[in-house]
Amino acid sequence: MTIRLRAHHLLCLLTYVGKGYSPAFTANYDGIAERLSRAEGILLVSGPDDICAPLLDEPEPHCLREGAAARDQLAAQDVEELLARSIHGGIRLDLDATMLIRMRQAFSTGLVRTACGGCEWSGLCGTIAAGGYPDTRLQRPVGAQDCPF
Repeated sequence: MTIRLRAHHLLCLLTYVGKGYSPAFTANYDGIAERLSRAEGILLVSGPDDICAPLLDEPEPHCLREGAAARDQLAAQDVEELLARSIHGGIRLDLDATMLIRMRQAFSTGLVRTACGGCEWSGLCGTIAAGGYPDTRLQRPVGAQDCPF
């Protein structure tokens, strides 16, 4: 199977430690992190994705707001520059250990954090990154034996 992700969730996954908007949201996110840790592929989408799914039944899900779409655009630009490849809906990615290390290093130094401005989770994510990503749910993909995380 393939995990459907919007662009800014490529960044959110880097620091996810099991905190979220609701128990259903967190349980779903845990499952996605586990699947990615087993090297499941990613399909980038425009708009709500598999992480958003538990929130879509709310009266006014923030996943549908303009702010989420703006974060997607900013994240896509940053990740595109970092990876030197096109990042937009319809693109498939394999988040291997090398890419994960590269993205976490860039996140730690602020190179791919433009989309994080004004996000309610930004402080927590910054603390997790500054601490070396302890207890993050996304682990090195299966088969990556020599990675430092």
